[in-house]
Amino acid sequence: MNTTFKVLLGMGLGIIVGLIINLTGANASGTWANNYLTNGVFYVVGTMFVNALKMLVVPLVFFSLVTGVCGIGDIKMLGRIGSKSFFLYLFTTAMAIASALLIASSIGIGEGMNAESAVSFDGKASPPLSTVLINIIPSNPISAMAQGDMLPVIFFSIMFGVSILMVGKKALVVSDFVESLNEIMMKMVTIIMAVAPYAVFCLIARAIADLGMDLLAQLLGYVLVLIGVLLFHLFVTLQLVLKVLSGLSPITFMKKMRNTQVFAFSTSSSNATIPVTLRAVTKRLGVKNSVASFSVPFGATINMDGTAIMQGVATVFIANIYNVELGMLGYLTVILMSVLASIGTAGVPGVGLIMLSMVFAQVGLPIEGIGLILGVDRLLDMIRTAVNVSGDAVVSVVVAKSEGQFNQEVYDDPDAGNATDQPLEKHSVA
Repeated sequence: MNTTFKVLLGMGLGIIVGLIINLTGANASGTWANNYLTNGVFYVVGTMFVNALKMLVVPLVFFSLVTGVCGIGDIKMLGRIGSKSFFLYLFTTAMAIASALLIASSIGIGEGMNAESAVSFDGKASPPLSTVLINIIPSNPISAMAQGDMLPVIFFSIMFGVSILMVGKKALVVSDFVESLNEIMMKMVTIIMAVAPYAVFCLIARAIADLGMDLLAQLLGYVLVLIGVLLFHLFVTLQLVLKVLSGLSPITFMKKMRNTQVFAFSTSSSNATIPVTLRAVTKRLGVKNSVASFSVPFGATINMDGTAIMQGVATVFIANIYNVELGMLGYLTVILMSVLASIGTAGVPGVGLIMLSMVFAQVGLPIEGIGLILGVDRLLDMIRTAVNVSGDAVVSVVVAKSEGQFNQEVYDDPDAGNATDQPLEKHSVA
């Protein structure tokens, strides 16, 4: 069995086992299943796997970005890649939140529903845009790496790579050393991926076992609309962007991204999925490492299409429940805040709820309304993350195609990158 089939099998078995534990009540507090399965084996194995992926993120981003910048060899090209990626990410995020507001308001989810929040949620104040911009430049790059602050790490990595280019021949030994370290990190990705099917089983089984069916039924309308908008963005909006701007086959793209989407679904973390996304974009989709090493970690940091969709649907849902009229100004405020909030937001599980509290505060909705959707957010967070990493890959392909840093043969080859035991190589430009 190939890795994709193993992962899908692990996910399917995890859903079945999780449903059995949940529906039979075996996951009640203090029971054997709760102590030794969901909060024991499932929790330990799943958390170890996610931690192993996160362990790779900072060194992988640093080495890949420095290698990518040095591989570009042209500072002007680096500026083009960065600006194209940035505006495409903002464009897709704005499209995502706009479609979410339009569809959710048209359907009218939450209207006539008299529900009270049974769960408290303490919203954390989001820093102003000025603070976000200031924090992009790290006062201590080592501290930024230790804390996993991706925007400062990306900034320092780019500056380091640009400086190597400017120094020239004297810095060749440094660039060669960093390139070797990048290959080592990719081999570590291959090693960790070997245990992925078992970890995915544990992650999914625990999430389903903990998810209450009563709350899921109560919020069925919200869940269905949110999933529908997410799928619409994934299968329609992103694929139109890919087709119109690159002319490539969306069907081929979806087939080759399937494995990465499953990983993103199981981890609920764009940052933790960076190693997998980077591997798929370069080895499966034919994007040259000089572009992918910048666009993928950059996208995991600022591209939050799925989270923006959640904010739009949740805002309409809570506004209807509490009979708050948002109006056109309210909708525009939600779009603006969602796009701005996506910049500098960590790609980790549950961060969307913190961003949502900021949006609610701006449009005058009670933050305690977040407690209504808290119970189902974990499952929906999985789908959102799969959409996020797909958006990262679409932008990477479009930018690479426009810059001539793309291998058409690799993209068209259905078996390209299937061998999990091969290190990541730099593809020649078609």
